[in-house]
Amino acid sequence: MKSAAGDALSKVPQVTLAFWIIKVLATTLGETGGDALSMQLGLGYLVSTLIFLAFFVVTVIAQVSAKRFHPLFYWACVVATTTVGTTTSDYFDRSLGLGYVKSSAILLAGVIVVLAAWRRTTGSIAVDRITSRTNEVFYWLTILVSNTLGTALGDFTADDAGLGFEGGAVLFSALIAAVAGVHFLWKRAPQAILFWAAYVLTRPLGATLGDTLTKPFAQGGLNLDRIAASAVILIAMVVGVWLSERRQARASAEAA
Repeated sequence: MKSAAGDALSKVPQVTLAFWIIKVLATTLGETGGDALSMQLGLGYLVSTLIFLAFFVVTVIAQVSAKRFHPLFYWACVVATTTVGTTTSDYFDRSLGLGYVKSSAILLAGVIVVLAAWRRTTGSIAVDRITSRTNEVFYWLTILVSNTLGTALGDFTADDAGLGFEGGAVLFSALIAAVAGVHFLWKRAPQAILFWAAYVLTRPLGATLGDTLTKPFAQGGLNLDRIAASAVILIAMVVGVWLSERRQARASAEAA
């Protein structure tokens, strides 16, 4: 049984429906924000990647240095991984010419390697309570690689597979629903693996949703301004985090 002390020391939020909604908003913001810098502002994929990588370093240092879970640090770090994942994946796919299939295969191997190293080092890849520095470093490294992988998968389904942005969003929504079904119906399923499967899948879902909002009409998008769309998504995300934290605080007070 989990201890109250362990839960209090955990540096990550509870994995609830609100968590996944905020995660999808963060991945959508990563797509629109990454494209805003690299495309709309014309900085290119490499320069944008370096900027977002610096942002990630700052946020992850703040997150790891914190003594307890801090919603601002945590979700800023998630957004940083989605933005740097967007521009890094685009750099691999387009600037280096690897294409979506090769880059997806390389990044999938990267996720597996990080998870295997995490398990070998700590004996577990449990994600419900992150209380040690080693687990936290592996946690964020896995998130960074998985969000980069998710970007490549989203582009592959929309472009190479010919599903388009809306079709890709439907596909990844269905896959996430399937993972959720396994979680609820098969109690002996490896929950950590299901978590990371859902985590990877929310990234291409956010990528296809972001592209649906901002790509030109000719490409199947709504042609919204990337900066404006990013601002609106960020506001929705902040409101979601605030409501979630308020609800959890109220539930804890009632339980006490």
